[in-house]
Amino acid sequence: MVPFDIPYETSHTDIVLRSNDAKPVDLRAHRCVLSSASSFFSTMFSLPQPPSSDPSPSPVVEMSEGAALLRPLLQFIYPVPDPIITTLDELVPLMGTAAKYDMTGVLSRLRASLVTPTFLEKEPVRVFAIASRFDLEEEAKIASSQTLRINVLDSPLCDDLKYITAHSFIRLLNLHRRRAEAAQEALIITDEVKCMHCNGRGAYTSFALPRWWIEFRDRAKEELRVRPTSDVIFSMAFLAGVAQASDCQRCPASILDSHAFLEALKAKIDALPSTI
Repeated sequence: MVPFDIPYETSHTDIVLRSNDAKPVDLRAHRCVLSSASSFFSTMFSLPQPPSSDPSPSPVVEMSEGAALLRPLLQFIYPVPDPIITTLDELVPLMGTAAKYDMTGVLSRLRASLVTPTFLEKEPVRVFAIASRFDLEEEAKIASSQTLRINVLDSPLCDDLKYITAHSFIRLLNLHRRRAEAAQEALIITDEVKCMHCNGRGAYTSFALPRWWIEFRDRAKEELRVRPTSDVIFSMAFLAGVAQASDCQRCPASILDSHAFLEALKAKIDALPSTI
């Protein structure tokens, strides 16, 4: 997380948040700002306060968080630039603290950070686990869609999975299984797709499946079983491998001629349910 010097700490502050570090750090703040951002602090400040033996002119609130966490949290509620969060390891503690102190505005911005492309592309399963842990249904749906690009059962184990229920994880597995089954069932060739070399020779030749389609279907089923999206199976690299494996000199041309059929098939797979 990129550090930021908070310019308001000594400007007419009336409350001190004391960190729980080995060497405590006093962070000066304004009760009105804390109350506006947090119903927890709003309620606390409305209660009668016990006498304090602390010589500080401002009341001191002993916090259970360190200064490294409290500083960026305060940045979110003051008119200064938001902290730049670069990792999920930085984001998760902030989300937990914002939820703890009922800082709904801060949590809303952190939720938006959670589903940025940076995190979704690199760690979609972890983002799903974090969203599920904090009961963020919309973010969990977004993340679940991104997990379709990977083999969930082969993804790195992350500690965030410790904090979600079996129900949440099985929902994700069911999404993958059902979409994979539906995508595999969609692999049906139409009569107009032919290869004149391997299934169209002779006036009395009965209709047979082009070799490239048999190769495509078998390879696609295996790919969809672990990653139920159309990203790989309609890529040029995948189709080139299919053409080469078909061992038919005209199958590559047949694949090119079948572009409309393949586009329609891709659209059919893309239209399948993609979130939990």
